[in-house]
Amino acid sequence: MEMAPNKSTEVRSDINRFPTCIVWTPLPMITWILPIIGHMGIATTAGVIRDFAGPYFVSEDDMAFGKPTKYWQLNPKNVAYSTWDQAVHEASEEYKHHMHNLCCDNCHSHVALALNIMQYNRATNWNMIKVWFLMLVHGKYVSIGGFLKTWLPFIILITIIVLLCVFLR
Repeated sequence: MEMAPNKSTEVRSDINRFPTCIVWTPLPMITWILPIIGHMGIATTAGVIRDFAGPYFVSEDDMAFGKPTKYWQLNPKNVAYSTWDQAVHEASEEYKHHMHNLCCDNCHSHVALALNIMQYNRATNWNMIKVWFLMLVHGKYVSIGGFLKTWLPFIILITIIVLLCVFLR
């Protein structure tokens, strides 16, 4: 289904708008150690981000751990626009009743539920691992700064460990 003429699909990271995107941002300390682990949200057709930010709380337009550093814009032809925003809304309302669990029921699960509700790509088998992996493969950094925010702490940590190992021998 075609998008309404007044809606833009252009990603505007400068104003924090990511229409039909899955977005990702680093988690302090966790991403420093494992840069492929982070926090995820899903945006509406207008680009407003919803993310399962903690127990019984889904934030809107204010990601729990800062602005996105990566995004994966989904193909709007793979879902009817009349259901995209409704699916994001329904998943968010459902997750307002969930306890957050870092390993089993988290922000990635919230995104997967939205994709299942909208039957993105005609699939209803989305889960947190599939969403994580596809974001890893298809995600694009918003800028060089986004890349550095993700990888620089890890590089510094590894450099310190290597230097300590060399000099403490």
